[in-house]
Parts: sequence; structure tokens; C-alpha cells
Amino acid sequence: MKRLLTSAVLLPLALAAVFYLPTVAFWLLVVGLIELAAWEATRIGARWAPQAPLWLLLVTVPTAAVLLSRLLYEGGDPERLWALLLGLLVLLSVGCGFVVLLARTPPGEAAPALGVVGWGTTYFSTAAVALWALREIDPWVLLLLLAVVWLGDTAAYYVGRNLGRHRMAPVVSPKKTWEGAAANLIVAAATAAAWCLLRLDVVRWDLVVLAIVVAAGGQLGDLVVSLFKRGAGVKDSGDLLPGHGGMWDRLDALLVGAPLLLLGLWLLGFDANSLP
Repeated sequence: MKRLLTSAVLLPLALAAVFYLPTVAFWLLVVGLIELAAWEATRIGARWAPQAPLWLLLVTVPTAAVLLSRLLYEGGDPERLWALLLGLLVLLSVGCGFVVLLARTPPGEAAPALGVVGWGTTYFSTAAVALWALREIDPWVLLLLLAVVWLGDTAAYYVGRNLGRHRMAPVVSPKKTWEGAAANLIVAAATAAAWCLLRLDVVRWDLVVLAIVVAAGGQLGDLVVSLFKRGAGVKDSGDLLPGHGGMWDRLDALLVGAPLLLLGLWLLGFDANSLP
């Protein structure tokens, strides 16, 4: 019941943000929500590296997101864009390692700290930029992502709970089943087909296939987060959202699905100008 009530509150708020928030406000909202998820990741990571400067992740994520967004949407001098990319790589490699060293991190905590900060920076910042970029293409495209991920997740939860018999990853996430995963993919395909009919007046099967890929990627993203939490001995990333856990628990599939959808649309040459 808590899960349904929380969803009933979050859904209209999410739709209002997607369709009505100004660009800058939406960017700040996305970065703020992902910063919350990143903060939860640092709290979990502290179980492996309690003395390491994992707070660095909360600095590198928005910094990398800004650099990536400029790389994507600023034209002009190619040398300047390459300089931004080089700066991002330096931030992730030399910069993070330098801060971990200066913080006098115990040697046994260095590898977990660099893993959390290095992987986390790419993971969270790429997702932030992708969510913003999808909305810049068209709010309806971002709505497609939300529908594919959230409806698929709901289908997987209820089908797996009532009909699931074959465990998908019993060590990592005992409640996930192959039946639930299949339901997720089927609902994702149906959602994409319905979206195509509503927005394009024709079913584009390449977009349906892309939605299936996004849904599969989202499920893998969910399992990766479960693996991270399982290794630290925690069930949820937090308790911010009743019935859903923390912000990272709620966003885990979106954080992988958003970059996959954006990349897929680029590869397919999707033209937002064709949308009504």
C-alpha cells in the first residue's frame, strides 16, 4: 500500500516537472535528485571506506554533468570541446586520485574509494545529462522513458510477486524472477507502441525495439545497484520514499535507461521535428 501511495504522489509531480518546469529549473531538479542518489551511494560506500573522502562524489557529479552538457550542446571551436573532454578525464582520474591521497585515506580503503568516486561520477553525471537532453529533444520523449521504465517496473513487481517461479539473480536480488523480467519487456514494448500511435500515428518498430533495450538495461541497472547494496549489507539505499526505499532505489533503472534511450535515438536518427 505504501508503494502505491508514494507512486500516486510522485506521478503527478513528475509529469508537472517534465511538461511545465523551465529549462534551468528542470536541470536543477534533475541534478538535485541525482545528488541525493549519489549521497546515498556515498553512505553505502562508507561501509567499505569509512575514512575515505567519498564526499568528493557530490562535487564531481555536478561538475562532470556541466562539462558533459556543454560538450553535447555547445558548438564552436572543436579544440575547446576537446579541452573540456580532457578536463573531464583529468577530473575523473588524476583529480580524484589526488584528493584521495591528500585526504590520507588508509591504503586498504583507497581502491573502494576510487571505485565509488570514479564509477559513480560517470554513472550519475551521464544519467543527469541524458535526462535533461531527452527533455530538450521533447518532453514527450522523456515521458516515453518514464513510462517504459516505471510501467515495466510495476509489471515486473506484480507478475514476479504473484507468478514468479524462476529466480533471476538469487544471490543479488532474491525476489526478482525471470517471469517478472519478461513482463517488464512485454509492457515496455506495448508502451512504446502505444506512444508511437499517440505521437506519430504509426508504430515505429525500431523505437519499440529500442524501448525493449532500454527496459532490459534498466533491469540490469537495478541489479547492479542491488549488488552494490548487497555487498555493503543493506537492503535499501535509504528511507526517503515509503515503499520504494531511497532516491537511488527509485532512480536506479532510469539512470541506465536514460543514456541508452538517448544513444539509441541518436543512432536511429530520430527527428523530434516530426513530433506533432
